[in-house]
Amino acid sequence: MTEKLTKVSFSNLDKVLYPKLKVTKAQFIEYYIKMAPKMLPFLSDRPIVLTRYPDGVEKQGFYEKDAPQGMPNWVKTVKLYSETAKRYVRYILCNDLDTLIWLANLAAVEIHMPLSRADDRGKPDFAFFDVDPEPPATIDDAAEVALLLKENLDALGFKAYVKMSGKKGLHVLLPIRREYTFKETRDFVHAIGKHMAKQSDKVVSEFSDTKKPSKVFVDYAQNSHGKTMVCPYSLRVTPDATVSTPIDWSDLKKSIKPAEFNIHSVPRLKKEPWKDIFENPQKLEVK
Repeated sequence: MTEKLTKVSFSNLDKVLYPKLKVTKAQFIEYYIKMAPKMLPFLSDRPIVLTRYPDGVEKQGFYEKDAPQGMPNWVKTVKLYSETAKRYVRYILCNDLDTLIWLANLAAVEIHMPLSRADDRGKPDFAFFDVDPEPPATIDDAAEVALLLKENLDALGFKAYVKMSGKKGLHVLLPIRREYTFKETRDFVHAIGKHMAKQSDKVVSEFSDTKKPSKVFVDYAQNSHGKTMVCPYSLRVTPDATVSTPIDWSDLKKSIKPAEFNIHSVPRLKKEPWKDIFENPQKLEVK
């Protein structure tokens, strides 16, 4: 890895970012270079949010929306109003390999993306189900609920995609046409969650129930303007350097562990279960 291959000037390549696995910043950057062809289609033209850990994941990190000072002039940005920050923010657009490498050099461990693109922020191109188990519920319970969700979506004629969150839960996405508001997608996801709560005692669909032990929350709230989801193939801030990895639905029928999907294992995966996710955006019939 040399400067001749990129516009980026690297720094502190020997610094250890994941102490448990002794993963250095050089290995971290190499991971994002390998995964760039799979990540960039999701990041393109979306105002991204970063979680940066320049001293490693066991030290204090910080959340960053604003493009940092001293940013190279070739990095693309877009100035948009942030409802949460209540001000205009200069967001980074990660549309190319050099920008992704630059983000990696900043120790942007997690890269979060909105569910809509910068040219029409009010029209999402994904509906998002966050399947979140509350301990002592485990990833196996989340898998059971995600498979029930798939049954419901299949029955409605939808094709859904699933990924590891990289932490304790699962993410299920529907690629949709860019003709619905966030309120419509949120109401749709919430309605499915409420229906599932009637089907299974394990499922909860309301925030008031999210902390009940052994329940699995089908979270709809991220389907909102300005909210984000961790990008597919992004690393997570965990000791095991886990990755938010797209998987096959069949993978959920066997016991899976988040730690199995990590910085070392994911680049070796041959399957691309999400390779056609952008090809057939679906019409979302919101009742």
